[in-house]
Amino acid sequence: MNVGYIKLYRKITNSFVWTNSDMFKLWCLCLMKASHDGRKILFNGQEIELNSGEFVTGRDAITKELNEGVNVAQQVNSGTVWRWLKKFEKEQMLNIKSTTKYSVISIINWDGYQSNEQQVNNERTTDEQQVNTNKNYKNYKNDKNNKTSSSKRKGRIYDTDSIYYQLADKLFKQICQNQEIKEPNLNRWADDIRKTIEIDKRTEQQVSNMIEWATTDPFWSSVVLSAKKLREKYETMRGQANRKNINGFSKPKGRIEPLPDHIAHPPKEDIDAKDKADQMLDKYRHLT
Repeated sequence: MNVGYIKLYRKITNSFVWTNSDMFKLWCLCLMKASHDGRKILFNGQEIELNSGEFVTGRDAITKELNEGVNVAQQVNSGTVWRWLKKFEKEQMLNIKSTTKYSVISIINWDGYQSNEQQVNNERTTDEQQVNTNKNYKNYKNDKNNKTSSSKRKGRIYDTDSIYYQLADKLFKQICQNQEIKEPNLNRWADDIRKTIEIDKRTEQQVSNMIEWATTDPFWSSVVLSAKKLREKYETMRGQANRKNINGFSKPKGRIEPLPDHIAHPPKEDIDAKDKADQMLDKYRHLT
């Protein structure tokens, strides 16, 4: 979307968007990505029809565009980006229609604010539009051939309110209490947490307890630096946690009853009675 221009109204300086430079950048990105007229595009191998003021994207895709060229330490994570987009929707700046594979974002009142740009855009030649379509298709083919494994990893998108995402976020924050690490892709971490719960048959509480234990243990806190490693070493850590009687893991069931006195403290053997019995046995043997 490097052709043409968009309108930016001065009253935006009175908006909440103006108070956060990254949020303002995201709003400008939405305006620049919006289609100026109706058209069809290819996204993840699927043909999608867009109206003016609409664009198609995904949580990871728009986050990547927002962070393009930004220092890693200053990049915004996908969870934050999506929360900002939902905030825009709540403030009636845009609408979001999501499927399992993509989201179509519509800028509200697009035609009213950007009508002049729409006229400029209508003057584009058919050849230029065809070139753009061909480029989109070529990019799609390249992605399909060269990034198949990457596409599979991005197959699941987790809402920030899901238990998997929340546990992934908890693990990251716990790790950061001990050392500095680069902010991860929490969506991928959430997928590893899901596998730990659904495939490995752990409960949500067990995983939460293990996160707390692993990130405070002197040894494991330097080993478990990702959700993938948490899942990989879970059983080993569980055995150690059980031996240390960590809350939330296996404990002896029931209470231990004291032994009765006659078992715990048996009476001493009567030596005289034993000798007497031996003497009678010897006498019987002589008689036979």
